[in-house]
Amino acid sequence: MTWERFALLVMAKYGTVVALVGMIAAFSIADPGLFLTTSNIVNILGQIAIIGVIASGLTIGLAAGVFDLSVGYVASFAGVLVTGLMVNQHLPIPAAIVVTLASCAGIGLVNGLIVTKTGVNSFIATLGVGTVVIGGNFAYNSGVAVALGVPDSFLKINLTKVIGIPLPVFITIGIVLVLWILLNRTVFGNNVQAVGGNADAALLAGVRVDRVQIYALVTSSLCAGAGGIMLASKLGSGQTTAADSYLLTAFAAAFLGSVALRDAEFHIIGTVIGVVTVGVVFNGLSIIGADTFYQYVANGGLLVMAVAMSTVARRLAAR
Repeated sequence: MTWERFALLVMAKYGTVVALVGMIAAFSIADPGLFLTTSNIVNILGQIAIIGVIASGLTIGLAAGVFDLSVGYVASFAGVLVTGLMVNQHLPIPAAIVVTLASCAGIGLVNGLIVTKTGVNSFIATLGVGTVVIGGNFAYNSGVAVALGVPDSFLKINLTKVIGIPLPVFITIGIVLVLWILLNRTVFGNNVQAVGGNADAALLAGVRVDRVQIYALVTSSLCAGAGGIMLASKLGSGQTTAADSYLLTAFAAAFLGSVALRDAEFHIIGTVIGVVTVGVVFNGLSIIGADTFYQYVANGGLLVMAVAMSTVARRLAAR
């Protein structure tokens, strides 16, 4: 193997990691007195906690070969529902959270049934269901944010710190760990990867493809719901469109992760790397005073560049 081919293979596999390290170095040089401080690192962890949960759940669906375009809308719905149940229906916090998560799981089940039983493409099915969720979200509280009367103890979910680190970070770590075990150490996880790799071959091998994809979409919606609940605690209210923009960010993180350490394969560790990369970009650009629109330009550009770089490097190495 020539050194050129070796370098291309390394870039194809570790390009995202190299880009992350490069950005950390660049932002550290741009503002050494702020970016790499302990307080800012903790701030970055707090900022990426919610997207980490949503993107990790989305990864399970992507690994099973289905795209869930409803996650942002489900997360917004969860925030409105959990606060509304506490304020309007006077449910205790644990009950409101359980009912909200169950409702989100139901949305995922509907997604899964439409995709597997009717044959509708997951893009169309989840986008359609997500649009219906938007309507239900506005109908629940007439489009008005649920802000007055949210219990202080619910807000403490976001405000509580353990050894100086926000509690949502530990919640995210716990959820990510569970999903990693689910995808890498269980029969279900093996089936998910088999279905995502080749659904027809998995079916011939005896895997219940329909069931796997339904469970994957339920998991995706559950994690979106958990992220929406965390966001509502952070905002102190349930807002109808609060998490809609998380859809693009979650997909960017998952696709960035798919070209990290593995060959275009969706996996939890890769998604975590993608989430951290997106978080570093947003935080670094904010620190150097860049306008908000640059953050979105960088987010989309980074996604395209990472995937393109990996694809081109593999093709050149193969030659």
